[in-house]
Amino acid sequence: MARLLLDGGRGGIEKAPRTRQETDVEYTHYDYLELAPGASRARIEAAYAALLARFQLGDAGPNQDMAQLVRMVHAAYQVLSDPAQRRVYDAHLEHDAAEADAELKSLLDAQAYVPKRVQDAPAALLKAVAKIAA
Repeated sequence: MARLLLDGGRGGIEKAPRTRQETDVEYTHYDYLELAPGASRARIEAAYAALLARFQLGDAGPNQDMAQLVRMVHAAYQVLSDPAQRRVYDAHLEHDAAEADAELKSLLDAQAYVPKRVQDAPAALLKAVAKIAA
């Protein structure tokens, strides 16, 4: 998703593979405008105006690079306010979410089932053990 933010949703920036311990936060245009996906055009306009007012008051928070934050908010507004660009962007978000879901599913499926207690053993295994024990 970070690559979508940097170049308007066209892809092209490759990120290094993450390890299990890393927790990157990837912000979307919706995050920068503090909106939920599917927000109406009027809500996008209102959120953009409210953020610009906050920036003028200097109320963005401590230790933030205001120039970079303002650029990201402007880029988010530019994409989300144009219906054609927004459709493309939303399609990329859906695609990335589907890929993440598939990756998580494959990781979960790849994990071997290791029972913690005898009662947790699969029924087929319990039957096989019962036959051997008899």
